[in-house]
Amino acid sequence: MPSVFPFIVRALCTSLFYLSFLTTPAPAQQPQPPPPAPATEARADGDEVIRVSADLVQTDVMVFDKQGRFVEGLPRDQFELQIDGKPQEISFFERINAGSVDENAQLAAARGGNRSSADNKSISLPLDRGRTVFFFIDDLHLSMSSAAITRKMLLRFVDEEMGQNDEVAITSASGQIGFLQQLTNEKTVLRAAVARLNYRAYTVRDVERPSMSEYQALAIERRDSDALAYFIEQLLRDNPFLGRQSAESMVDSRARNLLQQAASITTGVLSSLESLMRSSSRLPGRKLVFFISDGFHLDTRNSTSVERLRRITDAAARSGVVIYTMDAKGLTSGLNDASSDTGFDPTGRLSRVDLGALSGAQEPLRTLAADTGGRALLNTNALDAALTKSLKETSVYYLLAWQPEAGEQRGSKFKRIEVRIKDRPELNVQVRRGFFAVQPSEVSPSSSAKKSSSRADTTPAPKSPEAELVSALYSPQPRADLPTSLSIGYLDTPEQGVLLTASVEIEKGALNYGTAEARREGKADIACIVFNDQGKPAGSLRQELTVAPQTATPATRQRVLYSNQFPLPPGLYQVRVSTRDRNSGRTGSAAHWIVIPDLKKGFSMSSLFIGERAKDEARPASQPARTEEAAASVMLSADRRFSRASWLRFVTYIYNAVGSTAKPPDIGLQVQVFRDDQPVITSPLRKVNTAGVDDLARIPYAAELSLDDLAVGRYVLQITAIDRVAKTSTSQRVNFFIE
Repeated sequence: MPSVFPFIVRALCTSLFYLSFLTTPAPAQQPQPPPPAPATEARADGDEVIRVSADLVQTDVMVFDKQGRFVEGLPRDQFELQIDGKPQEISFFERINAGSVDENAQLAAARGGNRSSADNKSISLPLDRGRTVFFFIDDLHLSMSSAAITRKMLLRFVDEEMGQNDEVAITSASGQIGFLQQLTNEKTVLRAAVARLNYRAYTVRDVERPSMSEYQALAIERRDSDALAYFIEQLLRDNPFLGRQSAESMVDSRARNLLQQAASITTGVLSSLESLMRSSSRLPGRKLVFFISDGFHLDTRNSTSVERLRRITDAAARSGVVIYTMDAKGLTSGLNDASSDTGFDPTGRLSRVDLGALSGAQEPLRTLAADTGGRALLNTNALDAALTKSLKETSVYYLLAWQPEAGEQRGSKFKRIEVRIKDRPELNVQVRRGFFAVQPSEVSPSSSAKKSSSRADTTPAPKSPEAELVSALYSPQPRADLPTSLSIGYLDTPEQGVLLTASVEIEKGALNYGTAEARREGKADIACIVFNDQGKPAGSLRQELTVAPQTATPATRQRVLYSNQFPLPPGLYQVRVSTRDRNSGRTGSAAHWIVIPDLKKGFSMSSLFIGERAKDEARPASQPARTEEAAASVMLSADRRFSRASWLRFVTYIYNAVGSTAKPPDIGLQVQVFRDDQPVITSPLRKVNTAGVDDLARIPYAAELSLDDLAVGRYVLQITAIDRVAKTSTSQRVNFFIE
């Protein structure tokens, strides 16, 4: 069992952040960067998971038996692959665990690339890289009751289903979630996003009486005799001097106006979904999207919905996305009840028309799921169970890849994919239906007119250094050309109150130090901005760093680390940073969320500040008289990556414990380490020593634990403090990685 050694520190945690600072800051500037770009902004340079090029084309396949269980152990020669009805030889075949550390290497191999060193089985790897899950809420087609059901289901997922390393985003078609619809593993952020999901009244309205539904308007557009006759007769009854031909023309116009309103809303929903598909292309591995809606109708005359669905299918294929659709209405008959705003219909003609309304509204949900290799979860009131089953069944899949023919390199024809299992007709094969040979693009009349002139100059203008830094700052996904890490935490100080500390670390070996022998030095620019939960800036900085090579310091101890503090009130914040190497022009970025509680109220703790002590360094004494030496020995790590041959060290502050100088607080503290949501270290409850602590409102605690017995992988350190007098507790968690 790894040992945990406690010691007390009186120095403020902020002192830790400057001890390993090996840079010289230039005069700081304080610009206010522009508002952030949408989190789901599409990137034209996205790495496509399925592509048509000189390399292989790949697709994922899931195979289930009659009981819905994944069928293991199928060999390559049992799979029959057809492209546009023609048999295709399978060039690559492998079974993959979604969200595993091997998935990226396997996907690269399927494209004809080399596997990473992850194939070395002698290296202990983390069990779970984590899933990437998007919830796309079609709140423009969601009733009030369905919105409530959806919120409840999402909260249950966050609290009970979400894994330690999962990345999740909750997005909506209307954009009402706003700045919070970003990928994150912070459950507090996701709960806040769910809280913003409110009912949005469907804006398609028919003000005339009797009311005409969207489906009835579609029936009239398709010349359904029952629907057309009913509304013509109702109009003639109210206007007896109106001719039948005029009445029919007025009914047609009324239906067309209703359908145009509906088409505008549906187009907006599908455009947002397509944007999400394309923007996720740079994310590793396969992504799972849950499209939650009450359903909608496809109108081929007044909208381009069918073409939009094909574009979404292609974007999903290129980005490695599988869509599972969910009808939030649950189990329903589809018939109108007493609460429905429908006209008097003694002949039953409208009832006959409306028989297909439910199936028609669910058809796009079936199409989206089937075309992308997912499933449509319809006509069930057990959406929670359906979500759990979907997460489980998508955790494993087969990967097939093939060499495209020469003709598939040209044109924009939609290529149809079919996969069967030889001699096993009872098995259910889920595979995406196809893709475009060339990625389709939006072409408007105005762009077509300029097409010839735009071909002459397709080279983008170079960005200025400042523009590159800002672009990296607002990148939807972290930039890694210049490896950059960010660590954030808060603590309460007597002088300044609550401070948010943001520490930026640049991989020193990645900097370009120039070629001049007389004065070799690296220069890096740092931009940082703090946003509140509304996406408004709450603080920012701009800093230039000058870095000199360190010849006397071991390479493993060299860091480029810069920290800044922001006084902030309680709330939810996101910190974004970007870096740029002035000599090479490479950029990097990182972003993290943090919730700052009201530390003045109740028993609480500061954030956990963690660092590393090498095994060859002496362990600091635990006496209070040597607290500054103990603090100074911690080498803070913003990237939180530690060697197994080291000690992990942490410092935290405990606030507002019940006690006084005459009767000191009685605080018990427990240290736990989790891997893949399972505890691997649990220390006994230890009493916090407050001897020599002057300010009992802010009790510091520090300890270290050996990493010798822990395998390579991702972990979570959790510290729980218990006020045994007040009978209350508080805890903090922080992620770290052992390599």
